[in-house]
Amino acid sequence: MADFAMRRRMMVDTQVRPSDVTLFPIIEAMLTIPRERFVPNRLREAAYLGENLPIGPGRTILEPRTLAKMLNALEIGPTDLVLDLGTGFGYSAAVLAWMAQAVVAVEPEEPLAAEAEAALADAGIDNAVIHVGPLAEGAPKHGPYDAIAIQGAVSVLPDAITDQLAEGGRIACIFFEDRLGTCRIGVKADGYVSWRFAFNASAPVLPGFDRKPEFTL
Repeated sequence: MADFAMRRRMMVDTQVRPSDVTLFPIIEAMLTIPRERFVPNRLREAAYLGENLPIGPGRTILEPRTLAKMLNALEIGPTDLVLDLGTGFGYSAAVLAWMAQAVVAVEPEEPLAAEAEAALADAGIDNAVIHVGPLAEGAPKHGPYDAIAIQGAVSVLPDAITDQLAEGGRIACIFFEDRLGTCRIGVKADGYVSWRFAFNASAPVLPGFDRKPEFTL
């Protein structure tokens, strides 16, 4: 039988801590939350590898390093309301819930949403809710949000998402441009989001966040 607790510690010690992730709630969450419960059964043995895990077209469970660095840069606090876009099986929502006051996690696929709800319940996490709907629409009825985390890359970020960010709020997003992925952190001030580079990262472009082809005559 696999020793997942040992794998969790190895994941944190070899992937997370060496990546300048310093916020203790992230470390604590990743040492505690059973990541193997938040992946497809066929990928349980791969749950703690340092790579993205595919869960569908344009969908992935971000590698632990990328997720941890993203959340470290967002500096989630205990009073924050967080929007988690593309939660999949719910692991990102579980880690965020460890840090925030509450999490609204958007998942467009109903079977995945049901799996995420079950996994969160099994882990005893009661401050994260799953919202079923298109990723590019977010969950405006629950906002505005103090922080937004996007679990995949975007070519274009719809205004509908940044509109749900509270004044002074932060957003973490992997932008995919010219075959390169960069995670940037945006901060909203006076209704406008300004971005800064955080780190290089790779992920597939999420459905609804791709650039529409331009037609020329």
